[in-house]
Amino acid sequence: MNPNSGKAAEQPRPDGGRNGSKIMRYFKTLGIAGFLFFLIKGLVWLAIFWGIGKSC
Repeated sequence: MNPNSGKAAEQPRPDGGRNGSKIMRYFKTLGIAGFLFFLIKGLVWLAIFWGIGKSC
């Protein structure tokens, strides 16, 4: 017996079988870049306030 019997046959994907479209990959890359930007920005601000606190 075929293990896929009873299931609809999978059609080939128009994007060549890759996960997600170009737009979704773009947003994922943008999300990672945004996360890193704000992480680094936050760490810089913490370092600035820490430096100000030590000088007082």
